[in-house]
Amino acid sequence: MEEQQAPIRPVQITDLGRWKAEGRHFAMLTAYDYTTASWLDRAGIPVLLVGDSLGGTMLGHQLRDGGPDTLPVTLDEIIHHARAVARGARRALLVGDLPFLSYHLGLDDATRSAGRMLKEAGMQAVKLEGGGPMVEVVAHLVERGIPVMAHLGLTPQSVHAMGGLRVQGRDEQGAGRIRSALSAMEQAGAFAVVLEGMPSKLAAELTAGTHLPTIGIGAGPGCDGQVLVVHDMLGLTVGALPKFVKPFASLGKEIVAAARHFQREVEAGSYPDAEHSYG
Repeated sequence: MEEQQAPIRPVQITDLGRWKAEGRHFAMLTAYDYTTASWLDRAGIPVLLVGDSLGGTMLGHQLRDGGPDTLPVTLDEIIHHARAVARGARRALLVGDLPFLSYHLGLDDATRSAGRMLKEAGMQAVKLEGGGPMVEVVAHLVERGIPVMAHLGLTPQSVHAMGGLRVQGRDEQGAGRIRSALSAMEQAGAFAVVLEGMPSKLAAELTAGTHLPTIGIGAGPGCDGQVLVVHDMLGLTVGALPKFVKPFASLGKEIVAAARHFQREVEAGSYPDAEHSYG
């Protein structure tokens, strides 16, 4: 009789805080579809983010300078992709991005948007960008049982206000704003925070000074976790990569090579052969 293996316990939001306390670093990756989520879950990636970065990676939205644009992404589009991810991942903690204007028009609107991410899309938490007035939004959602991951520093939904996708917190005034926003988000009840596009020294300082697990992207090695867009990580991104991205594979080149191989065999009449045909 085969010995039954104990089921793998799904990752919970409380695990991130425990990992920080233990000094354990962790990874987060974006996912936008069933197949990718299934493979990343099998790999043991503990946190998957259905990011509004799908605007560039999946839908081809581009800023005028050629960078990815998240602003056109709608809540319905995020939910569509998130539902597919939820079907593929059984262990990872699933976080859904709240896209631009889905939480900016009032607390009731934010609650409806976040509630749909949990109820319709199968997410366990939501992520939203910015400090200031968004602190009230976070507190409002947390009070209603909706876990929230904050996002500070370079916030792509504010790309036009920032004058482009630029590193934040280089001067003391900018660093001070991020420090204040992080403290407010901790008080509001966020369970973690993404720190994007800021000097490594500042991100390390913020990480050491907060109980919140920090997840860096373009913020240096001092954060508790690190996140990348999965297309960047796999070498699938079309176009230039940001400085902080390290591709861990070259799947784009492999796709081109495989497609050309397929084309050559079709043109030569060698595919399909007897092995790949029905008798």
